[in-house]
Amino acid sequence: MNIGQASEASGVTAKMIRYYESIGLISQASRSDSGYRQYSRNDIETLRFIKRSRDLGFSIERIKTLLALWQDRGRKSSEVKKLARQYISELDRDIRKLQSIRDQVQHLADCCHGDNRPDCPIIDDLAAGHGDLHQAYVGGAVVSNQ
Repeated sequence: MNIGQASEASGVTAKMIRYYESIGLISQASRSDSGYRQYSRNDIETLRFIKRSRDLGFSIERIKTLLALWQDRGRKSSEVKKLARQYISELDRDIRKLQSIRDQVQHLADCCHGDNRPDCPIIDDLAAGHGDLHQAYVGGAVVSNQ
């Protein structure tokens, strides 16, 4: 099948298929006599594997490792589980960081009167570049929250 058909069958855009080929995530497609890329059922399965991995947020480097493990019928599931656990730890760190950011933005939004006055603790905090909210805006004045 050609790249358009492979794209439709796998759910991966033609542009991404070409990109995955260019970085070696998938092998170069065979070419027809007229130079068109040709994909096999195995190629489609690999693209679906990559798509699902990307949907779960795995990095390209991890997907390379997962592909190698998937293709290695003698693999140990413990290797796959270890990789997944490492990723879970990273996701947990990212969740904590995003929750902290959300809490900071929520605090700033709560401190903003949201009226017609020009003073705004959100803008003031962004301009001050605090980064970690060691100071909070309360009633129009900056106070330490330590």
